[in-house]
Amino acid sequence: MVIAITFLIIIVLVLLNVPIGISIAIASFIYLVTEGISFTVVPQQMFEIVDSFPFLAFPMFMLVGSLMNAGGTSRRIFDFAESFVGHLRGGLAHVNVVASLIFSGMSGSAISDAGGLGAIEIEAMTERGYDNDFAVAITAASSTIGPIVPPSVPVIIYAMAFDASIGRLFLGGFLPGFLMAIALMIMVFLYARRRNYYRSPFPPLKKILVNFYRSLLALLTPVILLGGMFSGVFTPTEAAVVAVLWALFLGFLVYKELGLNHLPRIFLEVLVRTGVVLFLLATVGIFTWILTRENIPELLLGFITSANITPAVFLLIANIILLLMGMVTTVTPSIILLSPIFLPIINKLGIDPVHFGIVVILNLMIGNLTPPVGPVLFVVSTIGKVPFQRAFKHTLPFIVPLLVVLVLITYVPRIVLFIPDLFMK
Repeated sequence: MVIAITFLIIIVLVLLNVPIGISIAIASFIYLVTEGISFTVVPQQMFEIVDSFPFLAFPMFMLVGSLMNAGGTSRRIFDFAESFVGHLRGGLAHVNVVASLIFSGMSGSAISDAGGLGAIEIEAMTERGYDNDFAVAITAASSTIGPIVPPSVPVIIYAMAFDASIGRLFLGGFLPGFLMAIALMIMVFLYARRRNYYRSPFPPLKKILVNFYRSLLALLTPVILLGGMFSGVFTPTEAAVVAVLWALFLGFLVYKELGLNHLPRIFLEVLVRTGVVLFLLATVGIFTWILTRENIPELLLGFITSANITPAVFLLIANIILLLMGMVTTVTPSIILLSPIFLPIINKLGIDPVHFGIVVILNLMIGNLTPPVGPVLFVVSTIGKVPFQRAFKHTLPFIVPLLVVLVLITYVPRIVLFIPDLFMK
């Protein structure tokens, strides 16, 4: 009974727009007081969950995205993508998707993609006559590719929460990320054909070579990171530090668009976002202990076993829960909050944690495009100066191809596992 009230308190507080970390902390406090449990358990559980070496990569990859945006990398990637797909009908919308795919190999964050590259994409599209609503919609949808393609910030959180291999998760995101890009570009083609968007001429070879040369070092970022990780030169956590040093090198010495005056703002922004996640992790540590004490994971596991629920049916149920979860909160708290519930179930049903991880993250990213929270859509609509509800209305059609990819990777695990199995055993 007490645990049911605890869940209810969290739900009510979240619906009242109380930050989820604070909601969990309040509900956990009430549970401990009601059950007469000593508060000595609190610091122990808070420290235990945040004491994780892989988590060090989280603030570093967040920092990379901010440094890349401020250092001129985003513009060069956009120009490079335009050289190759800008001549297609609806060219800049295709560029939007391809640029997001490339940039995702550096920032690994949908917010970084939307906030940095998204501003460039929306401005370029509206200047060339594209509807502002359409520009905002495709920018929001393409930003969801970032957390899927490595390196990925949500993947690091998932790997820590589900005790999964970061390396295999990174590799597992490649094919789903490319499928997302292809699916969105098909939708763009249909839109462009119906609206008869302008089709620019194929650029001269000189322009292609110039844009390639200007963006070459930026394009080498994912090659350096992934090459170093999978050759054993450095771990995924150490790769995050290498990425920061590379971003500083490009911004200060190569492109010379990053100044010392930019650093305090960037560091403060990353510090605040990291602090929020650390607080959330700490509060979830207490809540996870409460769930374990109440045997919630065991009860759910017993129900799954007694009801003879198959992996396919469980994945359908999990997709629905995750999509709904993504609508009301951001990716990180959702992953951490659901991990103690889902982890024993996927182990029991024999679902590969790498496969499940990509399914989880894509679900939550799609949910993050929808009200009432929709953080990615909120950022993009603010940049594009489009009301949130109108931005959602125009983004809704682009959610359809993302859902198609979600169904494919959910029920065809080889799409996720093919590359990890090829390179890592």
